[in-house]
Amino acid sequence: MNPPPAGASKSRRGISLYSIAIVAIGACLLGASMSASAQSNAITVPRNLGQLVDESQTVAQGWVASVVVEPHGQLKNLMTVVVTFQVEESLKGGVPKIYTFSQAVIDRRDLQQKMGYRVGQHLLLILIKPNLYGLTSPAGMEQGRFRIEARTDGKLVATNGVANTGLFRGLDSQLQTRGVLVTPEVQMMVAKSGAGPVPLEQLKSLIRTIAAADSKK
Repeated sequence: MNPPPAGASKSRRGISLYSIAIVAIGACLLGASMSASAQSNAITVPRNLGQLVDESQTVAQGWVASVVVEPHGQLKNLMTVVVTFQVEESLKGGVPKIYTFSQAVIDRRDLQQKMGYRVGQHLLLILIKPNLYGLTSPAGMEQGRFRIEARTDGKLVATNGVANTGLFRGLDSQLQTRGVLVTPEVQMMVAKSGAGPVPLEQLKSLIRTIAAADSKK
């Protein structure tokens, strides 16, 4: 049997190392994509307010100051929406007055819409903990992003991306199980069935109560 040509062994090693590198990079991209895809599909799993707050690391009210679409710093093939948020009030997980977060864009059709974020929006955001790549999203996706608007009487109301459908479903019994007490006004809001805007101050009061109960676990 003839010996391999000179340099063949080095060539095979080079190809092998190159293949390993490609596989490693692919695994990183797949992992990030699967993580972001799981976030994107999270809306298919209905959550009530208690579950949204439980899943979150940060809950804050404020204004969208800027929205930028850019490639991820590590994963160049992954586009992200970078949102700078001017915080009015932090309800869970203290954040700075100017808070910037990145959200993965999985569907290219979302690029033009910038994942629904627009400068000047008044929002209440329930955000999950950023993953290994620094990516976050609202808990339950659109379920955890509330648009704040003023009614004709001037009072502020909040509505999430699914019109608050199921926001309080099963929550009353969960609060009772935890021994959490709420005001009569909040109790009336929780007992409300169907979709539609809810009073912002009562919603924030309930979020604070749930977050405080979580911190005691």
